[in-house]
Amino acid sequence: MKLLLTSAGIKNASIHAALVELLGKPIAECNALFVPTALYPFPGSPYMAARAMSSNSQSRLWDLGWKSVGILELSVLPSIEEDAWVPTVRDADALLVWGGDPLFLANWMRRSGLTDLLPTLRPEAVYVGVSAGSIAVTSTFVETYVDPPRGTDGPLKSEDIVFSTPEGDVDRILVTGQGAGLVDFAVIPHLDHEHHLDASTANAEKWAAHIPAPTYAIDDDTAIKVVDGTPEVISEGNWKLFG
Repeated sequence: MKLLLTSAGIKNASIHAALVELLGKPIAECNALFVPTALYPFPGSPYMAARAMSSNSQSRLWDLGWKSVGILELSVLPSIEEDAWVPTVRDADALLVWGGDPLFLANWMRRSGLTDLLPTLRPEAVYVGVSAGSIAVTSTFVETYVDPPRGTDGPLKSEDIVFSTPEGDVDRILVTGQGAGLVDFAVIPHLDHEHHLDASTANAEKWAAHIPAPTYAIDDDTAIKVVDGTPEVISEGNWKLFG
């Protein structure tokens, strides 16, 4: 399958054009499945999920004019037969994976069986990630937490780290997690965003030093298009590659 890894969805004309190119046909002729799972560790997540699936979202993805959009909730999949959901995923033109907690998302991708299913999907299918949805398809990623994350499996490594914000230095736990491994690079989204103060260029460089792979730090006007394993940066904003 092909991938479009974004920081904040389809934010500009360049990213929109890249999506249409990957799909190979107009969005209006494509069926999509939307995955909200990564939102659920946060307070108010039911309302956040509803906003993500409406025209009120600041990050366009759901309301791009798809022929049809369904909801694929990963946490329910282990409790139902694969015949009830796997054919639907195989038939979809696009899998739209929303943001939130990448460690939680990667965990449910494994537990649901989606991690194993993704590499077997049609070559023309497109995985569209937003923030955590982009992070979770990498092999290794890092994320910061105030408290140790709970309710996850898989190999984890954590350590205390200090990162800088305009309000001063902040202590957090830096957790290294394992993703689906669909790409051989890592992604740090929301580069230098005013509402993601820890994702500064200086902090991104510090985090990238803990990742054993090339790491793209991308802002909300940037995406990474991946075809046959080859990444291409699509940007109307700023990004940086840490080798």
